[in-house]
Amino acid sequence: MCFLFIFSLTVHAEEDNAIGGLRCVVIDPGHGGKDPGCHGATSKEKDVTLAIGLKLGEFIEEKYSEINVIYTRKTDIFIELDERAQIANRNQADLFICIHANAGPSAAYGVETYVLGLHRTDSQRKIAERENSAIEFEDDGGEKYEVLSADAIIARQLQLSVFLDHSIMFASKLQEQFVEIGRHDRGVRQAGFLVLYKTTMPSVLIETGFLSNKEEEKFLADPDNQTQMAQSMFAAFEEYKEYYDAADQSVYSGNAYNMDRFGVREDEIDQNEIIYRVQIETSSTEISTDDAQFKNMPVWMYENNGLFKYTVGAFKDAGSANDLKKEMRADGYAHAFVVTFKGGKRVF
Repeated sequence: MCFLFIFSLTVHAEEDNAIGGLRCVVIDPGHGGKDPGCHGATSKEKDVTLAIGLKLGEFIEEKYSEINVIYTRKTDIFIELDERAQIANRNQADLFICIHANAGPSAAYGVETYVLGLHRTDSQRKIAERENSAIEFEDDGGEKYEVLSADAIIARQLQLSVFLDHSIMFASKLQEQFVEIGRHDRGVRQAGFLVLYKTTMPSVLIETGFLSNKEEEKFLADPDNQTQMAQSMFAAFEEYKEYYDAADQSVYSGNAYNMDRFGVREDEIDQNEIIYRVQIETSSTEISTDDAQFKNMPVWMYENNGLFKYTVGAFKDAGSANDLKKEMRADGYAHAFVVTFKGGKRVF
């Protein structure tokens, strides 16, 4: 049975959430209560994740009193997957850290960190199915969830592409820190985890090791090693926070693009209207709109005369487009200029 599902989507558009740097992090220790998660010979996933999650939160609270650390659970209780994500969304969190432990063949070992995406291997699919199967413990047996298709995941990635970039960045830093303490690096991966699908901020799910592996179970059950894992997560958090706080918050906020700066959203454009955009780049080869040179801005690309051209902003009046053009030039895009479109085609 496949446990890939979809929620109805609600994206918060609070523009001021990240002003002044990273201010809220939600720590989500996986499973709990009647849902034990996977297990080893003597250890349960729900206990390992809670121990590590609480230690991570303590490290953050001790050093950064200005950061609001929220836990989806601090005791052995059951929390529905939907509610875990909603806790983060309601509190307009800047970062969501979901902590789990893995299970598989007894020879499997190592640490991996997931972001939302399509699984590329059968093992990744099985991990997502196992973690998503927690909905079986919900009162309605998970009936409120609809099937999560590949198209739905791709659409969600596009909708929140800037968050995915930050999720991957944080996930990479986590893996680097785990390697520093001698853990086997299974890499940054993608899969359709329900809890990541619903969050509206940078989000990761950490598989801290395999309880089905005798040696890793022994490692993860040791309180000293749990502290070491939490310290590694904290070190990655500090690196990510430094980047986040230094970012241009006028371009990126913790929950949504600052659309006052960039005009209307693409899905709000009337194809019969004239739309003014600001072109900032032209290339003979295609560049990802997520490329670092675009500084997390909502970039729209079109092709013309065999060239790939990149724009920001979408306005119904030329004046607003000209204002953005001036800002872009001040930001280093010296050759930025206004272009006009109708029905998705350039007219001037």
